[in-house]
Amino acid sequence: MASVFFTLLLLYATGVSGVPQLEPLNVTVLRGSEARFNISLSEAWYSMSWMLKTVLVLTINSGTGVSEHNRRFAVKNYSSADIYCWEFIIRDVWRNDSGDVSCGVQEKPTQTAQLFVQESGTVRIVGGNITVAQGHQAIVQCEASGWFPKPTVSWVVDGVMVNQNSYNSSSEALDSLYNSISLLTVRGVNSVQVKCLASVSALTTPLSSSIYLVVEPQDWTVLIAVVCSIGGFALLVLLILGIVFCCKRRKEAKSSYQKEMGRTRSQIEMSGGAVGQRLGKENPAYVIDGQTSVTHSEFNDSGYIQTSYTKHFEIPDLVNGNQAANGHASAYNVLGVTGVRKHRHVTIV
Repeated sequence: MASVFFTLLLLYATGVSGVPQLEPLNVTVLRGSEARFNISLSEAWYSMSWMLKTVLVLTINSGTGVSEHNRRFAVKNYSSADIYCWEFIIRDVWRNDSGDVSCGVQEKPTQTAQLFVQESGTVRIVGGNITVAQGHQAIVQCEASGWFPKPTVSWVVDGVMVNQNSYNSSSEALDSLYNSISLLTVRGVNSVQVKCLASVSALTTPLSSSIYLVVEPQDWTVLIAVVCSIGGFALLVLLILGIVFCCKRRKEAKSSYQKEMGRTRSQIEMSGGAVGQRLGKENPAYVIDGQTSVTHSEFNDSGYIQTSYTKHFEIPDLVNGNQAANGHASAYNVLGVTGVRKHRHVTIV
């Protein structure tokens, strides 16, 4: 009705007469709705016809009235004393109704407008409400299915429209309809409502689907437990390594000590053999002063083995120069006399 009054006002303002005026020239509607066109003229007429693309769908005769060819098509008369105005209505429009809508009045030039039929589908956010830890990111997926033409998908987070550069959208055609998918990445700061909108130009209000992004405070208990577990494991490893290292050092020290003792024992044995080789022979003439017979124990205080002797020899003093000239005979003659000296022969090791 408003378009009819707008058309009448336009005719009065322009002062056009005689030439039919068709309004609007472009109509976009959703499938299943109505499409309306208005024709206005200032001169009397007797025949009017309406065509959808190339098919005659309705005729009007000023004398006999309206001749309907299909119940989907109808007209309303809004004429006044000075202006003739008719409204053409297409009910329950289909997708294949898109095209030219023409009106012819007698011999006047035919007026043509364009009809565009769109189709709205469905929209939904996949998965429902999302719970995320504070500071983490969540990916929200929105699906818009069964649209014509390709829908415009947008996002609203906590009542604020999201910039187009913050999400990615893609579309594909299937059986002359479009399906679109849009992905939005949201960082969990506070719990907010996330809304996905899908629309085409014929929709006065976009279709929407919404969920809630629930942000949970960060749980430090898990982090502390993980850190403690890792720390305990590290300490256990260090303790094991320390025990292994100490045992290894102790084993090496014991082995070194045994080697050193073996080396010392070998040196002592070698030294003992050399000492045994350097020992002098026993002096069988050695006696203690004033003792004529000696019975020695098998082992003396020095630990050396001695053989028991019951005889001793008295060695004459051959040093005396007075008897040196007498030779061996003199020496033997002296054995039984006084003036005999006892000499000790000691072997020093």
